[in-house]
Amino acid sequence: MRFSDSLPETDLPKGVRDFLPLKAAKVEYLQQQLQQVYTAWGFRPVITPQLEYLDVLERGFGEGLRERTFRFDDRQSGRLLAFPPDMTPQIARIAATRMSELPLPLRLCYSGRVLRHTEQQAGKDRDIFQSGVELIGLDGPEADAEMIAMAVESLTAVGAQEFTIDIGQVEFFRGVMDGLPLDVRLAEQVADAILRKDSSELKGLLEQSELADGACEEILALPRLYGGREVLQQAEKTVSNERSRRALDSLNQVLDVLDVYGVLDHVTIDLGELRGLNYHTGITFQGFLSGIGHTVCSGGRYNNLTEKYGFSAPSTGFTFSLLHLLFALDKVLDQRVVPSCDLLIFSTGENLRIAQKLACQLRKQGYSVARDILDRTQVDALEYAKKMNYRFMAVVAGEERDVEIISLLDGNKKQVSWQQLNQNDFEL
Repeated sequence: MRFSDSLPETDLPKGVRDFLPLKAAKVEYLQQQLQQVYTAWGFRPVITPQLEYLDVLERGFGEGLRERTFRFDDRQSGRLLAFPPDMTPQIARIAATRMSELPLPLRLCYSGRVLRHTEQQAGKDRDIFQSGVELIGLDGPEADAEMIAMAVESLTAVGAQEFTIDIGQVEFFRGVMDGLPLDVRLAEQVADAILRKDSSELKGLLEQSELADGACEEILALPRLYGGREVLQQAEKTVSNERSRRALDSLNQVLDVLDVYGVLDHVTIDLGELRGLNYHTGITFQGFLSGIGHTVCSGGRYNNLTEKYGFSAPSTGFTFSLLHLLFALDKVLDQRVVPSCDLLIFSTGENLRIAQKLACQLRKQGYSVARDILDRTQVDALEYAKKMNYRFMAVVAGEERDVEIISLLDGNKKQVSWQQLNQNDFEL
């Protein structure tokens, strides 16, 4: 019995998966397209380790990441190690400890995999593919707008057509809640109801409080402050505190810059968006593609993160979930990504050196080429080439004879002389 016969077809831990050539090619394509956008905006790649000391890593954890971290003992040091559940804290550590002497700002990008514990539910990934950027050392509306404009450009680059970027401002909510006589538990419940846009539950919670009618009206308005730029005018009429007004002014300036970039058509304002409330310090945003409920990217300002590693610097950034992108754009990517090889070389003669020489020659010309090493008929080789998505098959009979090139797309054949091959005087 073969070893594979004793294993179920999907004998993998829940939340992880294999990627066969087509899916792997799509993931690679997404990474490449995103990296091109990052490079065009002046961001430079860094590579983070897949293991860190837990006590160092968790300094930068936001809400909820500690309990989602895989950890274990290190036999060498006796300290606890961890697989990073998110790459942003790693970038913050690198910037604070390895790049603190460099002039600011730092424009850094990354692409990699992290591991997270998840609930025992179907469809929850534990092996997460991330790609993103971090802009460290710049504060203000233009830096925030740059992140959002990059996210829009990135989505366009990977083939997305119908998508929105929802922009929030956590300082607006903090201004509304600042100084209100709410206990911690009730304040958390209020924030959760606003996040879920459950106005009925929110009203019930506020009835349990001793808040003045004016404060209740401001809070009840938050789930409804969603839409286009006109939302800012509604919000300005709703609130009276200076902290919220400053947040609205900052958001207005961000939208002015986004107007210059020409991306406002993809932008929606959501002042009830409170994800990352205990982590972000200003603008937040999330990317949504039509037809799927998952966010494909998320980002925002986090000015307090690098300080936890001993280097205070304002920061902003965003992260794409490549698997969510893959799920949302799978059919679109079918038109863009074909995991094909250019040429399969089949030899009809006994002198294999000729076919091997041709393979070397074509690879030097930039083609992807495989030799059909098995002893089989031309018909069988052609069938194999079709099933394995080769674009062409070359039939080599001898060095003195022309090479026959067969197109696997339409079956057309053409003869190419050895002189043309040696002089690079042909194209597939």
